[in-house]
Parts: sequence; structure tokens; C-alpha cells
Amino acid sequence: MRWALVKVCLAVTAMVVIAFAVPLGLVIREMASDRAFSDAERQAGTIAPTLSITTDREELTRAVLSTEPGDRGHLAVHVPAPEKAAGGTGGEGLDIGTRRATPKDVETVRKAGRASITEVTGGFALLQPTALSTGEIAVVEVFVPEGEVSNGVATAWLMLAGVGVALIVGSVAVADRLGVRMVQPAQRLAGAAQDLGEGRLGTRVPEEGPTELRSAAVAFNSMADQVVQLLANERELAADLSHRLRTPLTVLRLNAASLGEGPAAEQTRAAVQQLEHEVDTIIRTAREQRPQTQGGQSEAGCDASEVIRERMGFWSALAEDEGREVRLAGVGRTVRIPVSRTELAAALDALLGNVFRHTPEGTAFAVDVHHSGDAVIVLVSDAGPGIDDPKAALARGASGRTGASGSVGSTGLGLDIVRRVAESTGGDLRIGRSVLGGTEVRIWIGLHGDRPERGRRGHGRRVGRRIGWRGRKGARTTTGPGAQH
Repeated sequence: MRWALVKVCLAVTAMVVIAFAVPLGLVIREMASDRAFSDAERQAGTIAPTLSITTDREELTRAVLSTEPGDRGHLAVHVPAPEKAAGGTGGEGLDIGTRRATPKDVETVRKAGRASITEVTGGFALLQPTALSTGEIAVVEVFVPEGEVSNGVATAWLMLAGVGVALIVGSVAVADRLGVRMVQPAQRLAGAAQDLGEGRLGTRVPEEGPTELRSAAVAFNSMADQVVQLLANERELAADLSHRLRTPLTVLRLNAASLGEGPAAEQTRAAVQQLEHEVDTIIRTAREQRPQTQGGQSEAGCDASEVIRERMGFWSALAEDEGREVRLAGVGRTVRIPVSRTELAAALDALLGNVFRHTPEGTAFAVDVHHSGDAVIVLVSDAGPGIDDPKAALARGASGRTGASGSVGSTGLGLDIVRRVAESTGGDLRIGRSVLGGTEVRIWIGLHGDRPERGRRGHGRRVGRRIGWRGRKGARTTTGPGAQH
């Protein structure tokens, strides 16, 4: 494209230069010729007064030599013979100066009575008729060298040629720059498309160049962002679905542990362990953080109390098998939240599954729900060893050692699922030390989509702590819907 633009501009500019330079050069040559012959006419006119007074040879000779062209031998005077003037047959005319024109040309001008230009050796001769006092016509001849006829023409043509070449070179340079402005963005766009096709998803195109190419770059970048978003969503979905398999896997592992000894029991436990390992591998492979989006939950929402009671009924049965003390509080009334039933159940299963996986058997845990007016606070606490580094636990793929968040070797995806549920409502997720002595995971779910102020979050945290303490003292063995605040 760049070379095509240069060729087009070169052809157009060359045509324009030729169209103007050639006629202008011819005009300059004509102007130089007219100037030379005009000077010759003026010089011929300087001898006319003398011819109108006298035809004496000596007087005419002195008059001719007194002029500039006569002094250089470029002026001649042809006077007809007196006998011819009187109709006689004898005598000769006067020829003063150097004759260059032929007698025939001189006689033709004398008879015609008008000036004429004839070509002679080395240039041109201007023949100018002049009336004598006797009524006859003399002819003044002025020699114009060829160099004077074309004086300055070569220089003017060279200047025209230089200007034409400069115009052509300038137009080619401008076309080349314009071509670069068009070609480089197009090349960048093509290269980015190739890179994106080869899997380099971070490739983007600078939005530069002509309007059309800028629009193409904007569309390409938008497409690339959408591709990245779709791939991230697919990986996230795969990781989330794989993580949800951990709930039935936990049940299988607990049931396998109660099978006793024997080859079949060992094979079952080995198979469950292998399956759990494969699920972890899938989660780690598919894990890739993606931008969080608001409004991802169902607009219909759900009753948090109902979902929590349902899931606690499932986990309480497993807790009874392992001798865990379970407490549930704050679910005695309907609490509507802008989170779908499936997402809330998945978040709660993720936290409770971590308790069962990463705390010893017999470790107590509690779930407390508090409704603060503009938010719902869900506290999941355990009496395990706790988390050494809560910040690292909240970082995706860098979970803590033990507790409700996970342990060494955990993918950290469970807490990420819970955090996304909270943040989709304008809330957040925090990890601290529970009154039971282990980990406390606090889920703040906003009811209006507005992120709570810093001070109010602190107030909600203190309320949650009081809920946990009261539940511990007044409902130590509650396994179903418990005390209500």
C-alpha cells in the first residue's frame, strides 16, 4: 500500500509538472526572442533620423559606427541607387556596414514596406524599411546573434526543471509519510491479530492513525478484551464446578474413613484420595483470576435463613459422625438477600467443607447470621488452630495453613467463591480470630448494592462477635434452627 501511494503521487505530480513546465518553458523562450528583436528594432530606429536627412556615405558611415550594434558590426544600411530611383539604368546603391541578409531578402522588404526577420549564418537579421528624403525606401539591417535570441532561456529551463524535481521529490516524501501513517497502524493491527491467534491474549493495538484504522483498533481491542473475558469465565466456571465437587467428596472421604480395615476399604479410601487429588489438579489448572462484575447474581435473590438451615442440616449429619459440636444462630426469620440460592449454597458449602477438611475431628464450629438493616452478616467460626496469615488466605491460590479457609495444598478457590458472592452485592469478606479460638470468616452481604462505610463494617464485626459468644453460651449443641436475635 505504501509503495502504491508513492507511485500514484509520483505519477500525478509528474503529470502536473509537465503540464505546467513545458508551456511555461516555451513562453519563456518566446519572451526571450521577442525581447531580442524588440531591441533590434529599437537599434534600427536610431539610424532612421539620419537617413531622413542625408544619404551621404560618409555621414551614414559615421552614424552607423556611432551606434552600439554598428560599432560591433551588427548594423548595416542598404540605400537604393539614384538611377533606380529616377528610373535610369546605371549606378549602384549604398551598402554601409556588414551585409548578412541576401539581396533578394533586402529587395523583398523594400518592396513590401514592412519589417522582416530572416535567418542568417550565426543568428537572425532584422530588416527594417526606412523612408528617405527622396521618397525611396532604404533598408536597415540589424544582426541578432543566436545567443541573444535564447539569452536566459537555458537558465530559466534549469530553474523550472529544478522546481519540478523538487515538487516531485516533495510529493513523494509526503506520500511516503502518509503511507507510513496508514501502513504502520494496519501492520500493527495485522500483527496483533496474528499474536492473538497464536494465544498471546494480552496483545492490544494502539489507537492511532486515520479515523478508520483507529476505529478498527478500538474494535480489535474490544474483541480481545471480550475473548479474554470469555476465556476467564470459562476457566472460572470449570474451577467453580470442580470446587463444588468437594462437598460430595468430603462426604465420601468421611464415609470411607468409617469403613474400617480391609482391602476394599483401603481401595475405597485410595480412590477417594485420588479423586480429590484430581479435582484439586483441575482447579489449579483452570484457575485464572478474572475481572469481577456487578449484578452477576439473580435479581430474585433468596432467603438466606432458609438456605443456611438447609445446608446446615446436611453438614450437621456429618458433624455428628465426627463428634463435632455445631451451633446455628440467627436463622429464625426470613432474610432476603440479592444473591441466588445456588451461589449462597456454594459459598456456604465452600466454607463448611474447609472446616471439615482442615480441622481435626471433634472440632466445633458455628454459623451465625445477623441482619443489620442494610446488610446481612454471616459468620462461620471454628475452634481449630486458626490461620497464620489471613491476608495470604484471601489471595487467590495462596490460602493459609488451617481453619475455615483451607490448609497447605489448598487452591484457595473456596474463599474466592465466597468473596465474589459478597463483592457482587457491594460487601466484602474478612478473616479473623473467632471466640471459639480458631478462625472466623465474616461475609458481609449488602442489601442495596452499596459498599458499606468503614465504620459501619467495624460495628457489624463487633455485633458478630457478640452473636458468637451468646451462641456459645446458650446453644452449645444446636444442630438446627437456633437462637434468634
